[in-house]
Amino acid sequence: MRAPPPDGGRGLSTRLRTAKGRTKASQRWLERQLNDPYVRAAQRQGLRSRAAFKLIEIDGKHGLLRPGARVLDLGAAPGGWTQVATERASPGGRVVAVDLLPMDPVAGATVIQGDFQDEAVAAAALAALGGPADLVLSDMAPNTTGHNATDHLRIMGLAELALDTALAALSPGGGFVAKVFQGGSERAFLEALKRGFRGVRHVKPPASRKDSSELYVVATGFRGREG
Repeated sequence: MRAPPPDGGRGLSTRLRTAKGRTKASQRWLERQLNDPYVRAAQRQGLRSRAAFKLIEIDGKHGLLRPGARVLDLGAAPGGWTQVATERASPGGRVVAVDLLPMDPVAGATVIQGDFQDEAVAAAALAALGGPADLVLSDMAPNTTGHNATDHLRIMGLAELALDTALAALSPGGGFVAKVFQGGSERAFLEALKRGFRGVRHVKPPASRKDSSELYVVATGFRGREG
């Protein structure tokens, strides 16, 4: 799996022939999808979402995925990140994907439908991993309202839930990746990351749209659980 070149598809602009029955917003969204080199590359490579390239780019820079790794993918549907993790953790790795929504199987991964905050779901995920995780991933994001403060609070809530799971599931030295929005991660969240990990940084991969406020927090070198 490779990300498309930054200028991939340039000059191939496509416009919809008719906007009948569509709002202006949906018309713009469809045209953006048709002209997005990452969307076209995902289709060519059999990836379920353009978001897969975000993980490819993050991993290419930070080396988080390796053969034999145990990976827990939270909020995994439709499965683009799971596909990348499964390929890069092979041979010998284990990838467990958890989501409230139904998700088609991914070859080589275990897919669990349920709320990862549910103790039974969390226990099933850890059992499927066969041991502590080497990497916990979260590309979760709430439905946006357009109100920046509200959207920021919502995504931070999801990131904090993912971090709680990571702190309970990771093996020493493990890593954590979660989506946040620009506007500054909450101080308590960053402090928890710095207490739990040796390295913490914010990353905006090239596959993130320029007009998007999303960032990813990448934490490495899990210190281990206290006690």
